Amino acid sequence: MMQNKPKVLAVCGPTASGKTWLGVELARLLDGEIISADSMQIYKGMDIASAKPSEEEKKGIPHHLMDFLDRDVTFSAADYVVLAHEKIRDILSRGKFPIIVGGTGLYIDSLLNNITFSESKGDEEYRRSLYDYAEKNGKEALYKRLVDADPEAAEQIHINNLVRVVRALEVIHETGRKFSELKEESRRVESPYDSVIIGLNAVDRGVLYDRINRRVDEMVENGLVEEARQLWQSSPMKTAANAIGYKELIPYFENKASLVECIDKIKQETRRYAKRQLTWFRRNDSIEWLMIDDFSEKCEILEKCKKSIAKYGII
Repeated sequence: MMQNKPKVLAVCGPTASGKTWLGVELARLLDGEIISADSMQIYKGMDIASAKPSEEEKKGIPHHLMDFLDRDVTFSAADYVVLAHEKIRDILSRGKFPIIVGGTGLYIDSLLNNITFSESKGDEEYRRSLYDYAEKNGKEALYKRLVDADPEAAEQIHINNLVRVVRALEVIHETGRKFSELKEESRRVESPYDSVIIGLNAVDRGVLYDRINRRVDEMVENGLVEEARQLWQSSPMKTAANAIGYKELIPYFENKASLVECIDKIKQETRRYAKRQLTWFRRNDSIEWLMIDDFSEKCEILEKCKKSIAKYGII
């Protein structure tokens, strides 16, 4: 059965681990195209903080599901799965190799594990009531409602991930069943792909944190503050407002904190986000991990990756 399925390669890992570079190099090697699995790179105008690759970094490789959505539009994992399946079919139909690249574990797991979602678009009024409740009482209070209704789901969702907390409560409200139960049932549907997942990480957490800190400094040099100010002054961003690198600068714009303090906060929140990403990915036993601090040169990482995927007949 597995031999009849199309092969799909994914590159995952925490922020600043080198996923973009490795994905591009593998696409060049395999005559592939990249499908982004990043929940913030989907939005237009959010280029610097979401670390969208430049045209130079893309090296001519087509990138899909990136920079296509207005910032005031909500976008769910279910939406992502539908579009990603379409892109995979399109890429395969042209004789190219699909490569999923990103750090949003929910997107990657949902796509490659063929997790199905409710066809319902949800109850807009109920959804708005949940957001209003969180605004009035705090995210912690809304999260407590999820803990009471479905503790298993709450364990898998971070308290600050308001979008996912709301979605889980909305599904429970619509179906009368636990979100975790529906998710587990959906996992029993066989995946249409023969997938291989490469994960990037570091043995020494300090190496990853240093890379994160340097990346934030580079973002500031490249105009992060100006980009964030424009977004702050524009219309409400809904989901996009959760992006690390933007919300931390608001106190600076409101003259409530210094720029240095806000930049340090961005670095801190990005490091915390990397820890959450790793917690998510470590639950997946099928990931082939490459430790970036085991290699002195990028080319060594690529060679090791080639050996890893060769075992699965991709090369």
